[in-house]
Amino acid sequence: MKNSVVFVLLLLLYIVMVVPWRVFCQQQGLHVNMTLVQNARATTALCLDGSLPAYHLHRGYGAGQNNWLLQFEGGGWCNDLASCSVRAQTRRGSTRYMTKWETFSGILTNDSSLNPDFYNWNRVKLRYCDGASFTGDAVFNNKTTTLYFKGQKIWEAIIQDLLPKGLGKAHKALLSGCSAGGLATFHHCDNFAKYLPSNASVKCLSDAGFFLDGRDISMNHTMRYFVKSLVELQGVEQNLNRNCTSTLFFPDLCFFPQYVLRYISTPYFILNSAYDVFQFHHILVPPSADMQGHWNHCKVDPEACTPDQINILQGFRHYMLATLRPFYIYSGRGGMFINSCFAHCQSESNDTWFADDSPRVNNKTIAEAVGDWYFSRNRSKEIDCAYPCDTTCHNNIPQSQVTED
Repeated sequence: MKNSVVFVLLLLLYIVMVVPWRVFCQQQGLHVNMTLVQNARATTALCLDGSLPAYHLHRGYGAGQNNWLLQFEGGGWCNDLASCSVRAQTRRGSTRYMTKWETFSGILTNDSSLNPDFYNWNRVKLRYCDGASFTGDAVFNNKTTTLYFKGQKIWEAIIQDLLPKGLGKAHKALLSGCSAGGLATFHHCDNFAKYLPSNASVKCLSDAGFFLDGRDISMNHTMRYFVKSLVELQGVEQNLNRNCTSTLFFPDLCFFPQYVLRYISTPYFILNSAYDVFQFHHILVPPSADMQGHWNHCKVDPEACTPDQINILQGFRHYMLATLRPFYIYSGRGGMFINSCFAHCQSESNDTWFADDSPRVNNKTIAEAVGDWYFSRNRSKEIDCAYPCDTTCHNNIPQSQVTED
């Protein structure tokens, strides 16, 4: 009887003290301090404003202590001196304005219940401060203003800083990224593998980074012209895949994933929404193509879209799937998760990565699909049905996702 009372008291103590603390920790998240790359100045691997680049590292342990996950931060691009000058005075162009502590969630969290496959790996978030998805290599100086377009050098400097910290002896590694960071994985995937031991298992993941070279609703190539000016300004072409640039008449098009994907030899996973919010708002219906605001309501709420607008969105989905079809058919080591949620970046949030109510395709969460692919547990090429059939999507378009500030 006495033992039973003690057991009950201990159980009550656990419920009162431990359970709320675990819930509190999950709500608060894991906060990881910033590391500046002190040697970066020697190779001019600098942010737009000349500040040092940075990353956040949370050490792995146990079975994951020799495994590494690197996550490129996203945040749009700048394609002219005016926008890059403005960007240089923000957290998107300078570590001086960045938060020194970053919250690790989703694929970066250390909570095994929220991130069962990668929770105990060494996890690194690479901060984004160049405006060209870590691909530029140029400097602008007119005696009054200096802008460093050094994304390629920043990538190299961070890798060189991490190699002696254990990355150079990695057993398993995954290079991932969200949005502009997801685009960066296309351009650095094979290069990443070359830094690591030949017997290491190295793979890459792009989340919301499969930006399409598509026409907008006015039949203009708005995104193509944006990319062309970006590539020219930041000296990007020299760092694009050479097999791609030597094939295309317009080499700057190799900035788009659809043209470079076929030349990537490292195993690759593409996570994207077929109705990606950023692409919907900036490639398909950019402000310049909808001066009268006919799409304003549709952009905020899919249920407010007219039948004609839904048809256009379905056409965009069809174009994305058609572009990915060769990868779907011929990539034996590739993986895919193309869902129909109106979202942008789904791997960095606990809610969309591996929660009870996370989006699913074929009853599989994003975390399960990525894990099955990485560890070769099961075939993992999931394509969702067209909107609005997926009941696991909330189909909200948060204002924070309309633009990448």
